[in-house]
Amino acid sequence: MHFSIPETESRGGEGGAAYVAYNIHVNGVLHCQVRYSQLLGLHEQLRKEYGANVVPAFPPKKIFTLTPAEVEQRREQLEKYMQAVRQDPVLGGSETFNSFLRKAQQETQQIPTEEVPLEVLLSNGQKVTVTILTSDQTEDVLEAVASKLDLPEELVGYFSLFLAREAKDGAFSFLRKLQEFELPYVSVTSLRSPEYKIILRKSYWDSSYDDDVMEQRVGLNLLYAQTVSDIERGWILVTKEQHRQLKSLQEKVSKKEFIRLAQTLKYYGYLKFEPCVTDFPEKGCQVIVSAGNSELNFQVRLPSEQIKEGSFKVTRMRCWRVTSSVPTSTGLPGSSPGKAEVKLELAFEYLMSKDRLQWVTITSPQAIMLSICLQSMVDELMVKKSGGSIRKMFRRRVNGALRRSESQQAVKSPPLLDSPDGSREPMLKLSSKLSSVSLRGISHSGSASDLGANDFHGNYAFEGIGDEDL
Repeated sequence: MHFSIPETESRGGEGGAAYVAYNIHVNGVLHCQVRYSQLLGLHEQLRKEYGANVVPAFPPKKIFTLTPAEVEQRREQLEKYMQAVRQDPVLGGSETFNSFLRKAQQETQQIPTEEVPLEVLLSNGQKVTVTILTSDQTEDVLEAVASKLDLPEELVGYFSLFLAREAKDGAFSFLRKLQEFELPYVSVTSLRSPEYKIILRKSYWDSSYDDDVMEQRVGLNLLYAQTVSDIERGWILVTKEQHRQLKSLQEKVSKKEFIRLAQTLKYYGYLKFEPCVTDFPEKGCQVIVSAGNSELNFQVRLPSEQIKEGSFKVTRMRCWRVTSSVPTSTGLPGSSPGKAEVKLELAFEYLMSKDRLQWVTITSPQAIMLSICLQSMVDELMVKKSGGSIRKMFRRRVNGALRRSESQQAVKSPPLLDSPDGSREPMLKLSSKLSSVSLRGISHSGSASDLGANDFHGNYAFEGIGDEDL
């Protein structure tokens, strides 16, 4: 997650006393507004629970009123502190840290705790309405949706909730996966636009996990609906003959066979992003990026109008980072969100050939989602390398069992596929396959001084996966 404190505000406190409020942005969007004393309270609680040697240093108190220069210095120090805590695997995943952010989010957006209906969409556009509390965290909402659909608890961990923006043509642009430090109802309503939706989608990349999901009826129906949707929107490439075979399987209601055939198609299981800009192979190139199969796939339009295609394997990325410009909209009551987009960039350092690393940059409003995809691909690769599995029981329990909904809703079967789109442009290979090289012995420079305010991600898969996996 990309944490930043790009601005401060002077606020009037009780008795008219002025104080400085810090706007904490997560992924380029205002998450909450907090005072120095609140962050200090969080720091002291973390020190109490985890020890002073684990928690980063906190900007010291000042006896006298801060000058404008000192306010800016403290803002920078607090920003680095929040980034350091979030990126620590223990502190960043702690309930203390996440509950602090959830409470601050709810207080900032001034949304009282009450029971409300929340609409969640499935991949096929079907609406699932669940009754939740405004203060329910992401895991609570996911549990409620699973209960409504009668999804078995052992399969809940295979799915996630995503925040997406719906275009006028009905297509969705995925912005990020909802995280444990936020309240989904508050996150979506604070954006103050009906174009923002919460979507349920599978959260894994390796198609071999489809077997687990297809063991059960509801899991199979969800996966089938997502696969049909991805084909319809052009995310999965289908020839006319393959399209005919798929439609025949649909007519026979052979859902498993439909998915098995789809698994053999190009870009199955990929998440496709909106057209954006890259500096590879040269600056200013238009590109369509897709994430899947442990890679980022580029379909680049060169200045010559030629279209080329190539892939960047996640195991060859030494590290990556997300940067954002200062937002001009706070998202607070009285402001007008959406008028000015935050400029977001994802840059990754890639092993182009033996001993030659090169930074590749993608400028996209979906840079955060790209970063989330990379991290989840790395996590999945590392689990697989260690011999583990992503199969897991859902963590939250009520009286020892998953809370089931009183009324349940079936996943609707999607309509038959439309005729294939023959207008898609043919792609040329961007480069020949790179030869396998050793990834050992390349130094890592991941200190805060090297990174400034960037959200930096070292890639454990880079140094942990052997040549045979490249």
